[in-house]
Amino acid sequence: MSIEVLVEVYRLAAESLSLAGALVIIYGGIRAIVRTLQKEVLRKPIKYHEIRLGFTAKIVFGLDFLIASDVLLTLIAPSQEELLILGTTVIIRTILGYFLTKEAQEFVFD
Repeated sequence: MSIEVLVEVYRLAAESLSLAGALVIIYGGIRAIVRTLQKEVLRKPIKYHEIRLGFTAKIVFGLDFLIASDVLLTLIAPSQEELLILGTTVIIRTILGYFLTKEAQEFVFD
C-alpha cells in the first residue's frame, strides 16, 4: 500500500470520526431540547437532571470521537507543531470530558 493511499485512508477515517462526534453532540442537543419542551409544554414528568445527564453523556461520547479524529490527523503530518496542537487539544477535551462526567455522576446520586 502506498503512502498516498494510507494518508488518504487516515484522512477519510479522521473526517468520518469527526463527523460522527459532531452528529452525536448535535443529536444530544436536539434530544435535550425536545425533552425540555416535553417537560415545559406538555408537562411530562421529566426531571431536568435527567435531561442534563443524557446531554452530558452525548457530549462526552462525541468528544471521544473528536479526539480519535485528532489523533489520526496527527498521524498524517506528525510535525512538532502538530503534536503540540494534538496534545493541547486532547488535554482540553479530556479535562472537559472529566468534569462533564463528574457533574453527570453528581446528578445520578442526587
